[in-house]
Amino acid sequence: MDFDLGEDANRLRGELRTLIDEHVPEEFLGAFTDDPADLAVAQQFCRTLAQRQLLCMSWPREFGGGEASVWEQTVVREEMWAHHEPRGAQYMGVNWVGPIIMRYGTEEQQRQHLPPIANGEVIWCQGFSEPEAGSDLASLRTSARRVDDGWRINGQKIWTSYATMAQWCFLLARTSRGEKKQQGLTIFLVPMDDPAITVRPIRTMMGPHHLNEVFFDDLKVTDDSGASVLGTVDDGWKIVQDVVSFERVGIARYARCERLLQAAPDVLGHSWDELPAELRGRWARMLTHCRRARLMAYRVVAMQASGRVNPGDSAAYRIAVTRLDQESAEVLMEIAAALPRGPDARNEYFRAEVEDHWRYSQASTVSSGSIEMQRILLSRTMFAGAVR
Repeated sequence: MDFDLGEDANRLRGELRTLIDEHVPEEFLGAFTDDPADLAVAQQFCRTLAQRQLLCMSWPREFGGGEASVWEQTVVREEMWAHHEPRGAQYMGVNWVGPIIMRYGTEEQQRQHLPPIANGEVIWCQGFSEPEAGSDLASLRTSARRVDDGWRINGQKIWTSYATMAQWCFLLARTSRGEKKQQGLTIFLVPMDDPAITVRPIRTMMGPHHLNEVFFDDLKVTDDSGASVLGTVDDGWKIVQDVVSFERVGIARYARCERLLQAAPDVLGHSWDELPAELRGRWARMLTHCRRARLMAYRVVAMQASGRVNPGDSAAYRIAVTRLDQESAEVLMEIAAALPRGPDARNEYFRAEVEDHWRYSQASTVSSGSIEMQRILLSRTMFAGAVR
């Protein structure tokens, strides 16, 4: 299978790798570590990309983009994730918040929110999951009650990534009751500096900043405050479906898996041939699975480029790439264990990369929708297609 996207894409990969070499420290493992300097690196790198119109390449120029093809934006996703996502939390705004606001937002909302994302100046968080409404998102209890000059929002969200540093929240709340629980949901764009919002970090093995509880205590939402309804009141589930389709393909997890797998023989050197044949066989199988996940991602990208979003294809990709994440992490951990201990900086960094990959992989089958829910969504899509 030839995954070559052409000369322009290859030049772009070279440019991105040069920028990473020049602006990202050699031992960078992501923006959300205990060292605040790592977040500062990511914020500055976003501005560097934005200055070159590389942050939101495929966006229209009127919103700060470069009007590049979705395939060039895919190259950006792959190179960023392969190198531990030096954009930090900006990928959320770039990959789906911005495109969703383009699709459903008013002109005023687009003018307010899109330029800061394109300039790498704002971080968004996603207020979806709740303590009793994670995979079954439509069962959420956070409510928005209409008042004379807007809305009053009360409720709790959980597992909210980057809430401690975000300036805005893409919030889903219930505004009415319908025959189906998917009816009566509405998206709100909410500033996180409102005193009615409380954020409590949840410490996990993935490190600080990632997961949080967020409480909304009589939060007042009015257009005058900068917060507003996105799209049509009570029709937010339609937006949610588009969000998850963009979100699930927006992170090119296969790219980091493949880079680490490809690096393993070179890092081990002569020790590579001493590994058990069974382990090297699993290593080769993981590389094959990387190609499979990439092909599935490209299928979804091609559909999005033509204006179609198929939840079933997004779910199938999500299943493949999250399984790849976990299975490749197990293989890489066994390979890294064979590295000789000692003052070899390259070996120690590779070991740290693999351990970081393993930690992230443990949550991959539950984040952005559990793998069980992805299988249900895929089966429903296939059943609906068979009935037609």
